[in-house]
Amino acid sequence: MSESKGSLLAKSVQKHAGRAKEKILQNLGKVDRTADDIFDEHLQNFTRQQNAANKLQKEFSNYIRCVRAIQTASKSLLESIGEIYESQWSGHDLLFMHTQSVDMLWQDFNHKLADQVLIPLNTYQGQFSEMRKKIDKRGRKLVDYDSQRHNFQALQLGMTKKRDDVKLNKGREQLEEAKRTYDMLNSELHDELPALYDSRILFLVTNLQSLFSAEQVFHSENSKVFAELEAIVDKLATESQRGSYSIKKSNGSTLTRTPNNSAPVINNVSPPSPITSSPVTPAEDIATATTKISNDNDQSISSWSQDSDAVPLKNISHSNSPTKVTPEPPINSEPISKPESNTLDGCNNPIIISKSSDVKTHVDNQTVTNKNVVETTPKQTEELYDIPVGATTENLPPGVLYRVKATYKYNREDSDELSFDVDEIIHVIEYDDPEEQEEGWLMGVKETSGEKGMFPANFTKPL
Repeated sequence: MSESKGSLLAKSVQKHAGRAKEKILQNLGKVDRTADDIFDEHLQNFTRQQNAANKLQKEFSNYIRCVRAIQTASKSLLESIGEIYESQWSGHDLLFMHTQSVDMLWQDFNHKLADQVLIPLNTYQGQFSEMRKKIDKRGRKLVDYDSQRHNFQALQLGMTKKRDDVKLNKGREQLEEAKRTYDMLNSELHDELPALYDSRILFLVTNLQSLFSAEQVFHSENSKVFAELEAIVDKLATESQRGSYSIKKSNGSTLTRTPNNSAPVINNVSPPSPITSSPVTPAEDIATATTKISNDNDQSISSWSQDSDAVPLKNISHSNSPTKVTPEPPINSEPISKPESNTLDGCNNPIIISKSSDVKTHVDNQTVTNKNVVETTPKQTEELYDIPVGATTENLPPGVLYRVKATYKYNREDSDELSFDVDEIIHVIEYDDPEEQEEGWLMGVKETSGEKGMFPANFTKPL
């Protein structure tokens, strides 16, 4: 057994040595080599096809890895969105269901890419390694054939003086065996290489159709799911704008609308309750209170003496409809200019006194009743709701009644209101619809930006 292995090894070494010698002689031009131009052309096409397949397989494998990474990232993102999307919000259950659908679409897409694209591509690319082995073997057999051919030629030349038929017959047999082996491999490759090269078109068509079809289905279904998700978020935005999820604060500095769409009121300055027709007992620490009722056309409350703890009267009204409350400027801000009419509260803030047919006030458990106590005259109405005293009406743009200057900063709470900073100039104009006019509110246009909207009158002073 050892001798058999030794003989095989010696034979293999002899073959390699003979091939190396033949190649050196061919490269030096000492001996000729068998040429096959048709096979060389097939070999060039094969090499080009193999390089393209290797590149395609490499890039697609990288694409598969990226798709799987995106699937993981998408799943993590949608899970995070599901966690922060609160359960009481609109479409919570639908959002969870659609996020699960997205993950399933990713999984199906990955399976299609692996089964219908990557596996066939690997099979196609695997043909080249087997074919390359055949080509290399054919090259070795070609060298063996050339070597035997050269040996036989040398043997024939060496027997010019003395002929040795035994050696000639042996050399001829070796040459014929080498030629037969080479011809068999060469004939197979002449058939297989063109067939393999032509198969590239059918493979690309099938493989790319599977790829593009999987992409189209995935993105089409995915877009439908994300359209549903977008609709859920749009609905949440609409409901949020309507205030469906707003937290109602008892103490704050924002302005809110009352249910009857009356003017805003500052939350951190709670307005005192309007005096009604039911008996009201003043605070015990009120030392003195003097009520002077004039019976002329003004019939207004002219004065009320009280100490520092007395509660000022605001928005006196006896009508059955809810009273619209004018917002008051912040307490710590600068006081606004004092209006001409007697409509100031204890903090020197403007008060609009509603028209009433019957007002009852109670001081020290004594009731004073008077009909039409606060009925305003046409002159007072003009001062309060039209053009105040001291406002300049000359040299103004068309449609502008007068101008005012902001004495306090105001941030709007509704889309029909106007925000402004201190010292901004506003042009007061008439309401488009007089029925929309609200007591204590004006319609104006900012001089700088041209924005239009309602604003509280007592946050400004006339110019």
